[in-house]
Amino acid sequence: MLTVNIICVGKIKEKFFADAISEYSKRISRYANIKIIELKDESTSNISSPAETAKVLEREGERILEKIPNSSYTIALCIEGKQQSSEELSETISNLSVSGISCINFIIGGSLGLSDSVKSRSDLKLSFSKMTFPHQLMRIVLLEQIYRAFCIANKTPYHK
Repeated sequence: MLTVNIICVGKIKEKFFADAISEYSKRISRYANIKIIELKDESTSNISSPAETAKVLEREGERILEKIPNSSYTIALCIEGKQQSSEELSETISNLSVSGISCINFIIGGSLGLSDSVKSRSDLKLSFSKMTFPHQLMRIVLLEQIYRAFCIANKTPYHK
């Protein structure tokens, strides 16, 4: 069975976010082993210098890179990435699974985004929108789209 890792910076504090994450994780578990790997975020001031931002991104990036299994496929969520429809994401996941990939990682950065080292390590950079979303909400949107992708691939009526 395919393993899907959601490697993300920061903890979920709000119960309503945690409930939605739990629900979509349960739904996905019919199709894949789902693991959510939460990593510590670096504290930042509201206004940080470019040097401070780079340090934060690098520290968070090191923690992310440590969690990426060898021989897995990694998708970084970043605004400059490629946009895909739900059907295209379903096709991407299906094609990876058929080609022998047994583990797909989705990476969600912290409030400042992802380091260049994480983006470079990624096999695909994926953008959900040109808009910026809170990373807690993005986790739910990502899980919903992964679930939708499995439903599309398995011809389950949810996606309509």
